[in-house]
Amino acid sequence: MHNNAFVYPGNGLVGGLINRLVASRILLRTRRALLSRLPFLKLASDVTDVVYCTWIVDVAAVAHLVPPRVTLAQRDGKTLFTVLTYARHHFGPALAGPLRRLFPSPLQSNWRLYVESLPDGVKTDRTVLFVKNIFDNPLYAVGSRLFSDVLPSHFAQRFVHTFDEGLFRTDICGGGSAPDFQCEARTTSTRALRAQFTQFFDSWTTAVEFLSRQHGAIAHVEDCARLAHAQIDLPIDIASVQALAPTPETGGGAFLTRIGAVGEPLCFVVPSVEFWVLSERLF
Repeated sequence: MHNNAFVYPGNGLVGGLINRLVASRILLRTRRALLSRLPFLKLASDVTDVVYCTWIVDVAAVAHLVPPRVTLAQRDGKTLFTVLTYARHHFGPALAGPLRRLFPSPLQSNWRLYVESLPDGVKTDRTVLFVKNIFDNPLYAVGSRLFSDVLPSHFAQRFVHTFDEGLFRTDICGGGSAPDFQCEARTTSTRALRAQFTQFFDSWTTAVEFLSRQHGAIAHVEDCARLAHAQIDLPIDIASVQALAPTPETGGGAFLTRIGAVGEPLCFVVPSVEFWVLSERLF
């Protein structure tokens, strides 16, 4: 398995203290012992401008990212890797109701693979494997590390995600443990599926549905060598999804290059959707 440890951008005193806090096994075990005895606090947010960028990569190139006994969805030694970036609005406990508007609205980028089977026959209904999660807000990056096992979160030194006159731009500069990423993609009416993706899908619509509609997510929990599993609700209206044409600037960064996520990705955008985290557990 790869090292997914949290490293705060910069070498100052604050960064050092945060790194030690996030890495504290005593704190993590205490939190698990306490929260495992309580009902899960459902989380909600209104998500907008969800830009998906998907590459076909060699299974062998991402094998080090996959926990033992987890099998990826694959065809002829190839699998799918997606970076999706979006704006969360008022991400917090669902029971807060109207008061949830007081919670911040972070930018987030989620990097994932697609799972075919889990250990011991655990159900895999539309499940993804979280590889990285990047936030622009240190409170959410650190808080998700401390209070969740399914989000291997990192804090980016610079994180921009904008939409202007049909053009989406994303610029992530890690500076610490967060990987770098750039995306520039324009809305288009063309919904054709490029030839290399036909080994996985029979149409653009089928591809969008598979890549965007998930009911579960897992992550490898390094300190206890277990898997975390979250149930999510993401009721995306496929008819609302818009195709995007990426420019050559999309991609980049050492992490993506290392796993072979290079060249022109399949891109589309979900304008808006409600997002719910329904449960989380270790197994």
